[in-house]
Amino acid sequence: MMKWWKPLKGRVKIKEKLNRHTTLEIGGPAGFFIYPEDAADLKLLLNLLKRGKMPFLLIGAGSKILASDKGFRGVVISLDSPYFKEIRCRGNYLEAGAAVELAKLLSVTEKLSLSGAEFLAGIPATIGGALVMNAGISRRTKDAKIKRLDISQLVTEVTVMDYNGNIKRLKRKEINFGYRSSSLSECIVLSARLKLRKKDKRQIAQYLKEYLDYRKSTQDPSWLSAGCVFKNPKGYSAGRLIDLCGLKGKKIGGASVSMRHANFIVNRGGAKSGDILRLMALISEKVRLKFNIELEPEIKIWQN
Repeated sequence: MMKWWKPLKGRVKIKEKLNRHTTLEIGGPAGFFIYPEDAADLKLLLNLLKRGKMPFLLIGAGSKILASDKGFRGVVISLDSPYFKEIRCRGNYLEAGAAVELAKLLSVTEKLSLSGAEFLAGIPATIGGALVMNAGISRRTKDAKIKRLDISQLVTEVTVMDYNGNIKRLKRKEINFGYRSSSLSECIVLSARLKLRKKDKRQIAQYLKEYLDYRKSTQDPSWLSAGCVFKNPKGYSAGRLIDLCGLKGKKIGGASVSMRHANFIVNRGGAKSGDILRLMALISEKVRLKFNIELEPEIKIWQN
């Protein structure tokens, strides 16, 4: 096991603190933090991990992760290298690597006059993470119904690598997308092909502004957060249920329920993973007792 990572071409960091890689800025050291250089390097890494029976986790933008203050004793894999950040366009179709940030994607689509992905504006995620979580937005329409827009609605194909290093090209119909979930969590996303449509750049810019303004008006950018902590139960808003329990502003340690969006738990400075977990447990209990509804976490909780 001495320097088992030496055959790899990509960067390797030892005891890298995870709080440097999560939007909550919480998390202790990872045993190894590795950036594979390309798909071949990723395959080699998976083979080395399998041979050494070493646990591993994947990280994108770190926006939906609560990492333990004790860290993670295994390997954290980040595809943050140029190979996984390529963007190619052909007509109305755009191929984007897993590490492409959504903000970069939208900048490119706007320049190319391609529309359809504007609802992703303001989501701090990469293409890979957004696909695994089926990221999107839920908005109430004028008739009080909830309209969902998810990245899965744009997907035509996704290239993935299974944990044995085999690369597959999956058609949209071969992928099970759910509410903030997908079957892509069972593999590693390498890239995705999205179908968009041509539209005037001024109209695209207006759409982007509308979605960004909506997020700014409903979410809390004042403090560090992981976005929505719980999934919306069918027919309900998790934030509304939490608000009705009178929990806005509730604090435990350095963590607090946002005063603007009750489904946000924010790091007001020095918050520990235990603070967030205790606050989540309290919220779940209050909602269960008041409404007989079980809240399901939307964030991923990393614990050894």
